[in-house]
This record gives sequence, structure tokens and C-alpha cells, in this order.
Amino acid sequence: MRRTLLVALGAVLLLASGASTARAQEIDFSGSWVPIYHEDGPERIPGAELADYLGLPINEAARMRGDAYNPDRISAVQEYQCRQHTADYGMRGSANIRITADIDELTQRVKSFNMRNGFHDAERTIWLDGRPNPPENAPHSWAGFSTGTWNGNMLTIRTTHLKAYYIRRNGVPSSDRRTLTEHWVRHGNYLTVITITEDPVFQIGRAHV
Repeated sequence: MRRTLLVALGAVLLLASGASTARAQEIDFSGSWVPIYHEDGPERIPGAELADYLGLPINEAARMRGDAYNPDRISAVQEYQCRQHTADYGMRGSANIRITADIDELTQRVKSFNMRNGFHDAERTIWLDGRPNPPENAPHSWAGFSTGTWNGNMLTIRTTHLKAYYIRRNGVPSSDRRTLTEHWVRHGNYLTVITITEDPVFQIGRAHV
């Protein structure tokens, strides 16, 4: 796993437990995927130690939030007990993922990939039909708004309109102004997901007054 670029970059390997097919340059990611985290288990369960910011280019505002974080709030505060993961954190979580393809009846091309995360049944749609992003002041959600483009056999996904959350389970924050970029590449029954998060609020050199 790599975690060096911008706020966070992670490579996640997932193992397919269902069959799928490929067509032209569009790779079908449909199926049930099981995370493989033998190389970075402590990062996910139970999570990094408090005040461990190694590899994260965060500014002083993010460090202050991390230093003040109380991990007990996940169990002590009722509204956090069933809170879903955001799209960026959910892809690095420990839950299984199911992906289905929505096919356009006219073109027979994949219109979107629909994801369901096993943690609190979080759902996410990745649009491939070229639709524009919503305006900047549109409502934010845990899943955000995701659009994908093909680059050969790699799917590049850009996600905006995410709610504020955290980068790590030790309280390193992420703002609702961040942008998530993902690169999906499939090798047989293995799916490699690289995630890059750019955060203008908590990233070094990008803080706004």
C-alpha cells in the first residue's frame, strides 16, 4: 500500500467472488469483492494510533483537529454509531463491496456502476454517461457525486460533493471541499483501486483563511 501523494493515496486489492466479463475497452467490474488487507491491516482495524500522521502532508489545522480527537465518540455519540463511511474512506475499509452495471438499453454501453458497501449498506453510483457535475452549492452526501472515464482498460473516477469526514480512524480530518480521484484496474479476479484525495482546507500549502 502507498500513502504519500497529497492528502491520501492508497492502493487497495479486492478479490472477486463472482464472475464477470469484459467488452471492448470497457471492463465490467460487476460482482462481489472481498478486501485484501494483509499488508496494511493495522491501518484499517483498529486504525492508526492517535497522533500518527506519518505520510500525510497535512497542515497545522488538520494536526490540531487530530490532536483533539476523542475516539470514544464513535460509540458514545448516538449519531455516529450508524454513520456511513464516505466514498473515499469506504474504499479503504474492511467491508465487502458489491458492484452492478446499469446498461443503457439503446447503446448497450455501461451507463453507470452501482456499488453497495457492506458497512451500513452504503450505496454509491459512478456515472459513465458524461453527465455534468452538480453546482458547487448542491447538497453533499456520504457517497458524493462520481463520474468515470475510460483510459484503455483503466477506469478513472472523480468524486466531489462529499461530506466532511476523516482520512484515518485516529481523527485526521477531511473537509467537504475535497476531491477524490480513483483509478480502477482489473487483473483477472483482482481489482486494484488507487485513491488520491486533494483537500484545499487541510492539505499543506492549500489552507484557506
